[in-house]
Amino acid sequence: MNGFISEVRNHLQFYRIPSFEATGQVEHGFTTRGGGVSEGPYWSLNTAFHVGDAVESVRANRALACGALGINPDDVVAGKQVHGDRVEVVSLSDKGRGARLFEDALTDVDALVTAERGVPLSSYYADCVPIFLLDPVKKVVALAHAGWKGTVAKIGLKTVKKMVKVFGTKPADCLAGVGPSIGPCCYEVSGQVVGLFKKSFSNGEELAEFLHPGKWRLNLWKANYHTLLEAGLPENNIAVASVCTSCRSDLFFSYRAEGGITGRMASFIMLKQVKG
Repeated sequence: MNGFISEVRNHLQFYRIPSFEATGQVEHGFTTRGGGVSEGPYWSLNTAFHVGDAVESVRANRALACGALGINPDDVVAGKQVHGDRVEVVSLSDKGRGARLFEDALTDVDALVTAERGVPLSSYYADCVPIFLLDPVKKVVALAHAGWKGTVAKIGLKTVKKMVKVFGTKPADCLAGVGPSIGPCCYEVSGQVVGLFKKSFSNGEELAEFLHPGKWRLNLWKANYHTLLEAGLPENNIAVASVCTSCRSDLFFSYRAEGGITGRMASFIMLKQVKG
């Protein structure tokens, strides 16, 4: 389980995947919370429209983050995330959906896939698991948003299957990243949630640690890692950040650590335009 690296660009800190960078095919990154213009509970680089922050502040923050990554913020595609398992294939005609208004985002979508160059995908987080996918052979990219519901529904597996079905991806060629999110150190859930994981995962017993009656600690990192293995990705092709957003609410927005009123980090990925 190779990790992510932390990198500063234009005075903003991002988490990035070395294997993705090594291909030279994509711009990508996962934002942190510093260096933006938002105030109050959204301090400071909030990238999401739907949390109550001022729209102009979100647009300014996205411009800062996208600018640092070499992405046009007006081209970004976003989904209205609902903790489901719907995977949407993004075409050129979707360019800019959700870039400047939440209402214009793709409806009820938690995973995005595209083979279009210059079309940046985005997804938004405050404890849920960001999954990055890159097929460097067929040149396809994807993002998946996996909270516990998306994780138990194996949205990562379903995203890879969509890449296989639509673009002919071979899972063995794929690179993946499981980004910063709430860790097994902090993520307490009910026995009912753990029961669903035990039904969905053959190694469900390994994913949860019993604390006391009615409370367990759940390991979303390991669950999503195993989902990607189940999808057919080689172990060495999967990077896991192993950074807890709840422990580090100084560096990340955390829904749990901050009582539900907070901003969101963003994951971005875009196939680079061919030069020439």
